[in-house]
Amino acid sequence: MTRPAPTDARELDVRELPSAVRHLRIFMHFAALPEGGSLIVVNDHDPQPLRHQFDYEYPGAYRWTYLESGPAVWRVQIQRAPAGGVG
Repeated sequence: MTRPAPTDARELDVRELPSAVRHLRIFMHFAALPEGGSLIVVNDHDPQPLRHQFDYEYPGAYRWTYLESGPAVWRVQIQRAPAGGVG
C-alpha cells in the first residue's frame, strides 16, 4: 500500500549511500527537524533495524509511518513528536 507523502516533509533517499553511513545521515537529519517536522526516508529494504535504533535513541519522541512497503522501495515518514511526546 502506498500513502501520499506530507507536503512539508523532506525526502532523504539513502539507497545510494554506503550502508555504514545511512543511519548516521538519517539521525543527523532527524535531529535537525523542528517539533512536529517530518522526514521521509527512501530505502531499498524494510528499515526495521533503523526503527529499533529510533526506539532506543528517541523513545516516545517520534512517529513512524510506512508510506510505501516494497518490494523494491520502502518509504517511511519519521516525524519528530511535538513537546510532550507521541500522543
